[in-house]
Amino acid sequence: MAEILPIKGFRYNPKLPFSIDALTSPLFDVVSPKQRQALYRNPYNSIHVSVPPGPDPADSARRTVEHWKRSGILQQDPLPGIYVYYQYFRLPGSSKEYCRKGFMCHIKAYDWAEKVILRHENTIPAAVNDRVELLEQTKLHTSATHGLYSDPHFTLEHYMDESITSPLYESEDYQGVRDVLSVIHDAVVIQKFVDQLRDQQVILADGHHRYEGSLLYRQKMQREHPTATGLEPFHYHLMYLTNAASDDLRILPTHRLLETLPISPEVFLERLQQYFSVTPIEEAYDLNEVILGKPWAFGVYLQGEAYKARLKPEVHSQLAWELPKEVKDLDLTVMHYFILERVLGISQEQQRQYQGLSYVRSFPECLTKVDTGQAQLALITNEVKMEEVQRVCHSGAVMPQKSTFFYPKVICGFLFSSIDENEFN
Repeated sequence: MAEILPIKGFRYNPKLPFSIDALTSPLFDVVSPKQRQALYRNPYNSIHVSVPPGPDPADSARRTVEHWKRSGILQQDPLPGIYVYYQYFRLPGSSKEYCRKGFMCHIKAYDWAEKVILRHENTIPAAVNDRVELLEQTKLHTSATHGLYSDPHFTLEHYMDESITSPLYESEDYQGVRDVLSVIHDAVVIQKFVDQLRDQQVILADGHHRYEGSLLYRQKMQREHPTATGLEPFHYHLMYLTNAASDDLRILPTHRLLETLPISPEVFLERLQQYFSVTPIEEAYDLNEVILGKPWAFGVYLQGEAYKARLKPEVHSQLAWELPKEVKDLDLTVMHYFILERVLGISQEQQRQYQGLSYVRSFPECLTKVDTGQAQLALITNEVKMEEVQRVCHSGAVMPQKSTFFYPKVICGFLFSSIDENEFN
C-alpha cells in the first residue's frame, strides 16, 4: 500500500564555517517570532527556506535555494539512501532517556480517500496554501513530516541501530534534544525498508499542513499532466517514519488560549455550569494535576481564578456533531463542542480559523499570558493517548485541529529532498 523510495538527499557542505547546530531550525509551525529573527542572522540557516522572510516568501525561498545549490552551500549526496534519524530526549520530572528511532525517505503523497496515509487532525487552510506555494517555487522538501508505521516485531531496528553508529551529524537542538543522522546505502537493506512498508497504512502523526501541501501540489500537477505515469517526482513527499509499537513515542497535550472572550467572564462561567461541574482551585499551577487522567476534565483559568471543569456525564449525549463514537469520546471534542461552540458561541467551522484562538503546549505559558493580559481564557487539557489516535484514524474521522503534539519535533536542516526532475532520480 505505502510506496517509499530512497532519497539522493541534499545536505549542507561540510566545509561551511558553521556547525550543523548553527544551521538547523524549528519547524515552521513551532518557531517563535523571536527565534525566527535570531536565526535569520545566519544567512545559511535553514530558516531561510522553511520560513522565508520578505513580502514574497516563496520567491525568496526559490532564489535562496537556487543560490545555495549553485554556490555549493547545499550538495546532493551521490547515492540514494534511507536516512536513519534518532532523537534522544528526556521529559520534565523524569531522569529516563528516551530514544525515538526512525528513518527518512520519500513516500507517495496519497489522496486521503485512498486510505494509505491516515490523518487524525483537521488543517488550517491558510497554512496549507503557504506550504503549496513554497513547494511549487522551490521543488524542495525542507523538512520531513512524521508518519507512523506498525511493526511489533521491530524488523528494521537492527539495521537502523547498526547505521546510527556511523553518524553524519550529531546535534543538540532548540528543544534540548540530541539529534543523530546516518544513512544506509546498501541496496539489499534498503529493499527491506521498502518491503516492510509495502503492505502498511501510515498514520500521519505530525505535519498535516505540509503533507496536504504536497498532496494539493500533486493534484495540480496531475491535472496539468493527465498522461503522468505515477513515477514523476511531484508524486512524492519527504517523511520521517517511526514504529508505532515503540515505547518511546510521546504525545504532549496542547492547550487552548483565547485572546478575547466573545461574552463576559460572568456569563461564561454561568453557561459553563450548565454542562460542567465547576470546582474552584486554590492554586492555578495545580490545574494540570487535578485533571490528570480524568476523562472530559479541563482546567479553566480566567481573570486570575482557576477552576476544574468536568463534563456532567448525562450531558455528553447532547454532543450533536456528526462524528463516530471514537471522536465524540475525546476530551478535545468535548472541549471544542461544549466550551467553544455551546458556551462561547464559536461554531465548528469558525473554530478552524478563529482569530485570537491559539494552541499552546506550555502550561506555564498559558497561565502567564492570562496573568499579563495577553489572553483572557486558558483551557488546559490532558494529553491524547496513542491508542486514541489509532482508533480515530481507523474510524475515518479526524480530531479537532492541533489535537496532538508528538514530542520531540523533527528539526529542519539535517536533510532536504528535491522533487526537481533533474535531481530526483
